[in-house]
Amino acid sequence: MTIQPSTAKKSDRLHSILKDMGSVVIAYSGGVDSAFLAVEAHAVLGDRALAVTADSPSIPRSELRAAQSLARQFEFRHRVMDTFETQDPRYQENSPQRCFFCKGELYSRLLPIAEQEGYDWVANGTNADDLGDFRPGLDAARRSNVRSPLCEADLTKKEIRELSKELGLPTWDKPAMACLASRVPYGDKVTVEVLHRIEAAEDYLRGLGIRDLRVRHHDRIARIEVDEQGIALLAKPDVRNALVPRFRSLGYAHVTLDLAGFRSGSLNKVLQLSRKPTKTVPSSFQGGE
Repeated sequence: MTIQPSTAKKSDRLHSILKDMGSVVIAYSGGVDSAFLAVEAHAVLGDRALAVTADSPSIPRSELRAAQSLARQFEFRHRVMDTFETQDPRYQENSPQRCFFCKGELYSRLLPIAEQEGYDWVANGTNADDLGDFRPGLDAARRSNVRSPLCEADLTKKEIRELSKELGLPTWDKPAMACLASRVPYGDKVTVEVLHRIEAAEDYLRGLGIRDLRVRHHDRIARIEVDEQGIALLAKPDVRNALVPRFRSLGYAHVTLDLAGFRSGSLNKVLQLSRKPTKTVPSSFQGGE
């Protein structure tokens, strides 16, 4: 793959930003953006960069294992720490501000690590495209003085994928991933039991070979969002006949297939359709991710 000169210039800018930062603790989920940032920070700063992965029921076990595996493969410093957002009543309430409380918990754990162990900054994997999305977590980052080097370098998701491929990162074409709570409609309580149910349902679908997917949790109804190939696969009688009893064993009375297919952030559509703004969301936030 030939990297465009404009992308290469942004990559150089990222290296300069990281060098100027001196040392950094990175919020590392193992997704496309944070994986790229962790590898690049290690290349520039060496042991002065530490990637930290939050572990809680809102994170699929498969994602945690993948993050650990990639850290070993690319030999950057990595640590796993517990976070406790699922114990916060404000998080459980599941207002459109849920991500603010989740990220607030994350940064409240990362900032003491930086302070106690002598790191100059805490950073996240926010990219330039994220600024146009509904992301209350970005407000939590700003309030905690957490930096976003990829955004500062004006790197887009597409460019990060291209640079990741050039570096040999297996995450270069990884589907977008959000925490399991994002499958629960706003206003429905988020519990550990619900998160485990969603995780088991999505693991089953991934076992069928489907990559782009979400299981939207509507109490006793599972609404499955998959890509075009996934829709065709799940429509097959043998697959359907095995899937339905499996989902029922998890506690879903009804299993539905959303014919609109996979859409990242589809539950945010209710914010766009609401005639009145939700009182828990500041007017500066715009809906839709």
